[in-house]
Amino acid sequence: MSVHFRQSIVSPQACPALVLNADYRPLSYYPLSLWGWQDAIKAVFLDRVNIVSEYDKTVKSPTYEMRLPSVVSLKSYVRPARHPAFTRFNVFLRDRFTCQYCGAQHDLTFDHVIPRSKGGATTWENVVAACSPCNLRKGDRLPFEAHMIPAQPPFQPSVADLHRNGRLFPPNYLHDSWLDYLYWDSVLEP
Repeated sequence: MSVHFRQSIVSPQACPALVLNADYRPLSYYPLSLWGWQDAIKAVFLDRVNIVSEYDKTVKSPTYEMRLPSVVSLKSYVRPARHPAFTRFNVFLRDRFTCQYCGAQHDLTFDHVIPRSKGGATTWENVVAACSPCNLRKGDRLPFEAHMIPAQPPFQPSVADLHRNGRLFPPNYLHDSWLDYLYWDSVLEP
């Protein structure tokens, strides 16, 4: 079974359902694994999910009425990817959406620490998030030549690294019924 979800801005009126794996952990923290109410109901009727929690809102047909699911768990466990995909977004997430040269959090692009013109590859170990001004300033020089050393050396993150960083950027909307399933491994206050 493959599971697909889209990153989008979620409004409370849309009644999205938080999608948990069979072990009751979210499939993804960033973007948060959410399905629209229509997809959640379809998965219920196809017997692919269990309803864990519901909204107070209902949908009706001439012969059936049901409350909208707010949290669903997959019946079959979906093995998480062993290694995250090498994408621009994941590089930004690894680097916490921060320029590795000046700390800016706007106008981000990515920079080859060792420029391609000097044999640098487009890999996890050679690419960092950088703001456009820093990227232009560094140009096609090596870090020591430009006096611009990345705040953290580039590395290939694990899925856990990206999940941990994703928790630092919570979505705009979290329904109360989701809170028991998100951030469950956070340190509790006494």
